[in-house]
Amino acid sequence: MKITIAPYDPNWSVLFSDLKKEIGEILKELDPVIEHVGSTSVPKLAAKPIIDIAVGLSKKNDLDRTIEPMMDNHFIYYEIFNEGMPNRRLFVKLKNGHHLRFPKKFSEGDDIPHDELNLVRIAHVHIWEFGTSEWTRHIAFREYLKTHEEVKKQYANLKKELSKINWEHGMAYNDGKNDFIKREEAKAVAWYNSKQGRT
Repeated sequence: MKITIAPYDPNWSVLFSDLKKEIGEILKELDPVIEHVGSTSVPKLAAKPIIDIAVGLSKKNDLDRTIEPMMDNHFIYYEIFNEGMPNRRLFVKLKNGHHLRFPKKFSEGDDIPHDELNLVRIAHVHIWEFGTSEWTRHIAFREYLKTHEEVKKQYANLKKELSKINWEHGMAYNDGKNDFIKREEAKAVAWYNSKQGRT
């Protein structure tokens, strides 16, 4: 599969605002912090046109309390990734009506139709405990890209080059970005913590 990398679109922030309201209402009993992360959150950065959303909860024990409400509101639950990332719950939002074509969740052993889903996904929702290292690195990387123009340019160029390859699935594309992201995220977290007065 080919990965579509689109020029920055100001409507991505509008879509995020709509999704933030929707998720905030679904999870209102948990009082979530909801942030726009990933490349679509960085002005003028080319990106896959899929909104990445970080949801922070005050208690790790509340992670599983999000599952039923999110699935009941047509977010597909990727339980399959819980083993590799036990402190995250991942959901995918599809374009209106398309959730009816797919299971409500994907579990271990399920065959995920990546190509079909890639055509109709509009958002990934990552739910963590607020303030953990996973939460912080996503916020830090966003802020770092906003303020480090050369790194943003390098990242955009890398994604454009990777988009020319015919990948087996989206996870393979992500692996192609991994070395760059790990290197720059480490710098971003150190920079961000310094800005926050942390050591």
